[in-house]
Amino acid sequence: MKEAYAVRRTVPPSAELEVQIDQLLAVGVGEDPRAALSQLARLGARLIIQRAVEEEFDAWLGRARYERRPGGAEGMRNGFRARTLQTAEGELAVEIPQVREAAAPFVSRLFPRGTKLLRTEPLKALVIGAFVRGLSMRDVESLCEEAGLGSVSKATAARMCKELRARFEAFQRRDLYEIRLVALFLDATFLAVRPSGPKEGVLVAWGFTDTGERVLLSVMLGMRESYEDWQALGRDLIARGLGAPMLIVSDGAPGLIKAIEHCWPDSDRQHCAVHRLRNLLAKLPEPQRDRIRQAYWQALDDAIDERDGRQRLQGLVDELDGAGYTAAAKCLADDLDALVVHLRYPTRHRRRWRSTNLLERSLAEVKRRTKVIGRFPGETSCLTLVWAVLDLYITHAKNGVRFSQLERQRLRRMRYEGSERTNDEEVSAA
Repeated sequence: MKEAYAVRRTVPPSAELEVQIDQLLAVGVGEDPRAALSQLARLGARLIIQRAVEEEFDAWLGRARYERRPGGAEGMRNGFRARTLQTAEGELAVEIPQVREAAAPFVSRLFPRGTKLLRTEPLKALVIGAFVRGLSMRDVESLCEEAGLGSVSKATAARMCKELRARFEAFQRRDLYEIRLVALFLDATFLAVRPSGPKEGVLVAWGFTDTGERVLLSVMLGMRESYEDWQALGRDLIARGLGAPMLIVSDGAPGLIKAIEHCWPDSDRQHCAVHRLRNLLAKLPEPQRDRIRQAYWQALDDAIDERDGRQRLQGLVDELDGAGYTAAAKCLADDLDALVVHLRYPTRHRRRWRSTNLLERSLAEVKRRTKVIGRFPGETSCLTLVWAVLDLYITHAKNGVRFSQLERQRLRRMRYEGSERTNDEEVSAA
């Protein structure tokens, strides 16, 4: 016997999901932000898929809900049947529209006929995950075709893009008064933002809060990654209420350093150790690079505090200079004090806060996902997609940091009483 199902009264399932999302947003994240975000992601995934199925059904039937067309196709709406599928967001329930008095039953291209639980293959899971994660509709359409799921309707694509841009605009306007940063990371990537012309810089700012959460703060266009561009980003963050971070990690771009010193003069500035090593190795012959790379990281890893780290790196500078590698020695000596600033902070987090590696990995993901697009039609489309990818890989990532009680006390003293070297007891305990 076929499983019985109730005929829905007046509201489509997508409208009910919208109400649930509105109720969740009205309540807020509460005491468990991760659980609330997970629930919101699942509801968002169900809403996107449900809308796509309902619009596919409207197109198949030839008329919208409550619409009458004398010359339309035969068939009457007859409620919904629940289907379950496995996705990147876990197991989701979606309701498939049913029809009666029609020449053939409605079969969604996203949900092939069958009585068993629909378990998507990895590519199909990626397609569904792409909807909720706000990726390019061109990528989604391509994935649908490759997976044999049919084409995404123009109406669905337009709605997804419109909603994604609205979310990005809300992200750009939100206030930052409640965010207290321990570490702020700044970096940029260059993309083909417009149909023609050179690539332009997309500036990104994210950081760790004093509770250990990762937070994406800004995605902004910066054509030349100049001082004016970075200053505009800093002023925007300050105008929206962001307090001065304790530590700022960036590469050695002169315009960026100048903007940091102008916008946050009292914050510690850490020169990205990975960027400095790349510059250093570029000035050395191939046979010397492995040895110098090991000596460089050993100097930073073995240092017990900022002063010790400075002395160890200065020893490497003297060694390079004595061996005749003058350009490499000057490169390492340049901005040397900023290379060891992370050694003021708790031992457990020093490696994470001495470079922009985490941000660079996310930017590499941005480039991988935008490579197939080629050139964007404009800066709004470009920034929206960059934000969507970074929001997934930064804000919703699970690898935040955890501060012990001793580390919290240490950071609190540094914030309100000024920076001071960590004593031996605190280093051992951390």
